Amino acid sequence: MTQHAPTARPGLPLEDGRRVTDPPDPKPSPARLIGIDLARGLAVLGMYAAHVGPEPAVGGPLGFVSELARGRSSALFAVLAGFSLVLITGRPRPRTGRAGRQAVARVVLRSAVLVVAGYALTALDTDVDVILAFYGLAFLFILPLYRLSATRLAVIAAATALLMPQLLYVIRNSIEGGSWADAVIAGDPLARFSGTDGFVELLFTGEYPVLTWMPFMIAGMAVARLDLRDARIGTRLALAGGGLCLLGYGGSWLALRLVPSAVGSVAAATHSHAAASAWWSDMAGDLPDQVPPAWLLVAAPHSQTTFSILGNTGFALLVVAGCVMVTYRMPRLTRLATPVSAVGAVALTAYVLHILAIRVVGMPEETGPALLTLLVFSVTAALSATLWTRHFRRGPLEYALRHVTDLSRYVK
Repeated sequence: MTQHAPTARPGLPLEDGRRVTDPPDPKPSPARLIGIDLARGLAVLGMYAAHVGPEPAVGGPLGFVSELARGRSSALFAVLAGFSLVLITGRPRPRTGRAGRQAVARVVLRSAVLVVAGYALTALDTDVDVILAFYGLAFLFILPLYRLSATRLAVIAAATALLMPQLLYVIRNSIEGGSWADAVIAGDPLARFSGTDGFVELLFTGEYPVLTWMPFMIAGMAVARLDLRDARIGTRLALAGGGLCLLGYGGSWLALRLVPSAVGSVAAATHSHAAASAWWSDMAGDLPDQVPPAWLLVAAPHSQTTFSILGNTGFALLVVAGCVMVTYRMPRLTRLATPVSAVGAVALTAYVLHILAIRVVGMPEETGPALLTLLVFSVTAALSATLWTRHFRRGPLEYALRHVTDLSRYVK
């Protein structure tokens, strides 16, 4: 008869006197890790396309692919950042006891490093809106949720997607209409240190305000709680992603056409002739300083609206589900995608190096040079990452980050 090992709840002694304080997590599935790396690699290459690739205005298939990268690649990266937080703090069960406190400390240290790195890259004065500092602060905001289940995390992600854009709308208009933000910035040590608007920028006025980027990361935390080895879960994740795309982009398309003068109001605020495409297109214009109420109906990338968050989250879930399914069911295609997965395995290094490269070569404007630059960036990253990951588990900056966060072992 098979003998089963005795079990106990965390903190309770077993029959032989041993004490369990934190049950070990099951060994991560290699296929799942490759699938997440593949999705992360696509996100990094998508950022390359958004930063140095051709403009969507070129039209045709190339313009469509360029359009897909705008805003959606950074949203995918944010969803995967939430996934990573759960990996650090324990998956499928959150760590408890000393291990849990050390995991929390590791996330806090990681956040601090990302904020510093983000401001260091911003100081290079490229035309890229560096995302790292925003991510670092967002990690701290969502960290208290790390023990929640997938269902509760999904509910909170939905609630923040519905509420935070409206709150941001009120705050941004109050900033333009008053002086309270200037007083906060004047007393903000981060603003003085970085030469930026500090926490006001990170939370409200920047390109990736924490208020409206938390939902992406919380959604990623919910995904990390799922058993992605189950084909039914993958299918449901893909269906949820498709539904959110329909709700976000389709809802925006419908609202812009049903609400009187909505398109005209958006066009006047953004000085754009492409406001009718604001239900999904980056060509609709940038978020205006004084936001009209009609702006809340658009779903353009970086518009910080509910429709945008829903649509971009749905797109990210489709990519994650597709990558995980490919790595489980299509080994040949997985091998062909190894260079992209390798980029995902060294994502921080690949992201930082491409900012440094942009500082050296600039951001091309013409379609031909832009496409060539994008190919050079992408091929160089893929080849370098493939060679590196054959010998090392992490990228150079990932190793450095790991050494810093290893200080968490001193937490008792």
